[in-house]
Amino acid sequence: MRELPELIDVDDPAWPELRKELDSSRAPVEVLPADGEAGRAALLHLQITARSYLGAFALHCGGLVLDDGWLRVFGSPVPGNPRDLPALARVNDFPATFDAGWRAEAGLIVAHDVLGGVFAVNGAAPEQAGRPGAPGEVVYFAPDSLHWEALGAGHGAWLSWILSGALDEFYETLRWPGWRDEVRGLTAGQGLAFFPPLWSAEARRDLAGAGRRPVAMAEILGVSRATCAQLDGTDPGFLGAV
Repeated sequence: MRELPELIDVDDPAWPELRKELDSSRAPVEVLPADGEAGRAALLHLQITARSYLGAFALHCGGLVLDDGWLRVFGSPVPGNPRDLPALARVNDFPATFDAGWRAEAGLIVAHDVLGGVFAVNGAAPEQAGRPGAPGEVVYFAPDSLHWEALGAGHGAWLSWILSGALDEFYETLRWPGWRDEVRGLTAGQGLAFFPPLWSAEARRDLAGAGRRPVAMAEILGVSRATCAQLDGTDPGFLGAV
């Protein structure tokens, strides 16, 4: 186990470069202030250094809200932040006090989108967790297919990608006229539930015509996991605690 000074006091910390990327983001982004104590605790649990984008983000950033709330990226926010964004530690069920034996074995949930899509960084053995991709690769649980998809990039490259404006293309078939106004009114703990559901043929034919209502994100994730079991008997695994 590495102590905090080994994790924080590093050559070439990633935060200055990441801060530049945040300041020059092509996507509308709100950067939430970080809670220093929570950031240090997260770094200690993750056992990664501030030289990595993931470590720097957990230590220095309270989280990101992109595209008016469409995508929520978890960091170490101050309690009672205006967006009420949950912390990376809460979403991933970190122990309340440091436990040297704890590991996020399946991987780390790093973001949710308003549809119930989940971005995660693979753990050391993704195949055992039923996920595609390599260890350390970012994967996406797609609400329109109810399957994990490997994105071919690590966390740092993924962060750069979402800040580059790539979300417009990534979600091209999952956005409808007026989506931004609908999303802007949601809290960080809410998402949009669709009827017919996004994975249905009906929703694919006419997404704009599908019914939508704000519900708790926990409900959306729970329904997705239960539906996977009902449709093909698979379990996508942990999708985050919100």
